[in-house]
Order: sequence, then C-alpha cells, then structure tokens
Amino acid sequence: MLTILPERVQELRRARGLGRSKLAKLAGVTERQVARLEGALPWKGELTPGMVQRIAAALQFQPETLLGDQPLTEFDIAAPPQASSCSCCN
Repeated sequence: MLTILPERVQELRRARGLGRSKLAKLAGVTERQVARLEGALPWKGELTPGMVQRIAAALQFQPETLLGDQPLTEFDIAAPPQASSCSCCN
C-alpha cells in the first residue's frame, strides 16, 4: 500500500501557491481527497499509483518526493512553479 507524507503534500501545495481546490482540479481528484492526503480528514480507501502520479504532476514533483523516498530540498520549495497548460486554472 502506498503512503504519502501528509505534511509534504501540504508544504508543496503551499510552495506552489495552490489552494486545495486548484490542486484538486489540476490533479483530477476531489478537494476532499486533497484534504485527506494532507491529513486534515481521515483517509478512506486505498491510495492508487495513478492518484500519486496525478498529484505529483500537478505539483510538478516526482512521485518519490511525495512518498518520502526522495528528500525535499530548499530548491524544491523555492523553485517557482511552471506555467500550467490548463486553461481553466490560469
């Protein structure tokens, strides 16, 4: 079973200047799922590799960074987010 570090999801989301609703829209998940990933609500169900991929892609990080397999650096936090190609969120 996959486990995302809740504090890392929240930290990366904030570093990218995204609210929960915008991250949810970019990742194709619900805002409630983002809140659960951040530990604000109890997790229900199983975290799938696809969901990890979508969250990581929306945050512009490797999935290993969210899973805690790859360390988070100051550069990761300070790096400005790349422009989104999603016309609904610009």
